[in-house]
Amino acid sequence: MAVKIRLKRMGYKRNPLYRIVVADSRSPRDGKFIEEIGTYNPNTDPSEFKVNEELAKKWLANGAQPTDIVGKIFKLAGIEK
Repeated sequence: MAVKIRLKRMGYKRNPLYRIVVADSRSPRDGKFIEEIGTYNPNTDPSEFKVNEELAKKWLANGAQPTDIVGKIFKLAGIEK
């Protein structure tokens, strides 16, 4: 099973909020996920994000691959592989 760390879209029209989740790569974007590890709000200036570093590092060590956007968020949060 390929595991990805990606964004799950929440909120309403033209006002997205995202949750950073660990999910099977075959599941749909807003579908079933394994664990929630943070949030991301692109509507504020600057964008706000909260990441549980302990869980993120655990999943990265177990082989989960972050998407491009999540990788950038992790880099800003100081989380490296």
